[in-house]
Amino acid sequence: MNWRGWGTIAAACALVLVGMPAGAAPPDDLAQRLEDLPGMTVVGERPTEPGFRLFDLTFTQPADHRHPDAGSFEQRLTLLHRDLSRPTVLYTTGYGLPASANRTEPTQLVDGNQVNLEHRFFTPSRPEPADWNDLDIWQAATDEHEVISALRGIYDRQWITTGASKGGMTAVYHRHFYPDDVDGTVAYVAPNDADNDRDAYDRFLSSVGTDPACREALTAVQREALIRRPEMIARFQSFADSQGMTFDRIIGDIDRGLELVVLDAPWSFWQYRGQQDCGQVPAPTASTDEIYRFLDETVEFAFYTDQGMEPYTPYYYQAGTQLGWPGVSDEPLADLLHHRELSRPRNLVPRDIPMEFEPGVMREVDTWVRGRGSELMFVNGQNDPWSAEPFEPGRHDSHSYLVPGANHGAKIAGLPADQRAEAEATVRRWAGVDVPALRSTRIDHQQLERHPL
Repeated sequence: MNWRGWGTIAAACALVLVGMPAGAAPPDDLAQRLEDLPGMTVVGERPTEPGFRLFDLTFTQPADHRHPDAGSFEQRLTLLHRDLSRPTVLYTTGYGLPASANRTEPTQLVDGNQVNLEHRFFTPSRPEPADWNDLDIWQAATDEHEVISALRGIYDRQWITTGASKGGMTAVYHRHFYPDDVDGTVAYVAPNDADNDRDAYDRFLSSVGTDPACREALTAVQREALIRRPEMIARFQSFADSQGMTFDRIIGDIDRGLELVVLDAPWSFWQYRGQQDCGQVPAPTASTDEIYRFLDETVEFAFYTDQGMEPYTPYYYQAGTQLGWPGVSDEPLADLLHHRELSRPRNLVPRDIPMEFEPGVMREVDTWVRGRGSELMFVNGQNDPWSAEPFEPGRHDSHSYLVPGANHGAKIAGLPADQRAEAEATVRRWAGVDVPALRSTRIDHQQLERHPL
């Protein structure tokens, strides 16, 4: 049955019963109900897949939830409405709002409604003027809490939160501070840097994949790119000039930009590509154009320009103040580098934004996940570097899965059949759904977006 159609018929009948003139069009009750929520604004509605309605919304949030009278901003979100009788999934990338409203895997599993929420300080969801002290995991968790609390006035069935990568981390942080807001959380490829001074990433990168020759080839092409520094910089500069891109505001100069691209190559290769692409790693004897093209396809030269970095300033700020960052040794390239420790977040945030790292913030979340967290599910990829330091949930109806051979796009559908069935049943149970969901062949949420995390 088309539940949307049934709801429209029921609403029309109710209006007739209270004396609506014959032939008059019923009002858009859902849009009006959304508009009536305190702080919520309906920006508009746009076409989407059959059986759903897609609303663009904003929600007024305090810049600082501890001092709600000290300014506010409009946080962007979308609502993909299925039916009021269905559960609702809140999804965040941990970054900006996705341009499309593709249904996430949990949304498809429960055939539910979906809210996509933009993370604070990712434009345009940023206070003006911006006090960067207001960008922390508690403030962002409270944003989610306020949105969920408001929408529960309409969507009062079960709620699930989800996200991949930084979005998965964000979902976990929300549950840490507001454990009773929702009925379950599915966090995909979410790293857990509980101790920023003790990282497992070097060990992971030294053994990832099934072929040591692939890892050796990646190191060899890194070294060759640095040996050919003048040629590589010439190509990088030509590209930047053609696109109007610069290096002086954040990166510092093009030489640093090149080294960041080269340093990122193995990590990005395993994050976004994988064992099946080992044959595409150029040999040291390859042409400079081939090496440049491989690095561009794997890392993207455009990312390490001012224009590429600026949208991700909030992420690097969070990494350098609370989240932590992956410590990866640059020793295999040390003799060819002009700059050391370039990948530290302080080097990737404009200098006029002050930063100070708060040790212990992630350890507190980790302790909660292990000891008191409940209804948590973690899905990681076997070959994803970000999965080298995973969350380890406790026994309170929480679960952890490792998808064989998967990268940063790991999802439940990639698990072995018995684990997949178990995980899907758990998500549906949390959502109060007893039967398999209706699946869309058109939508797949785990498109690998090119984020630093």
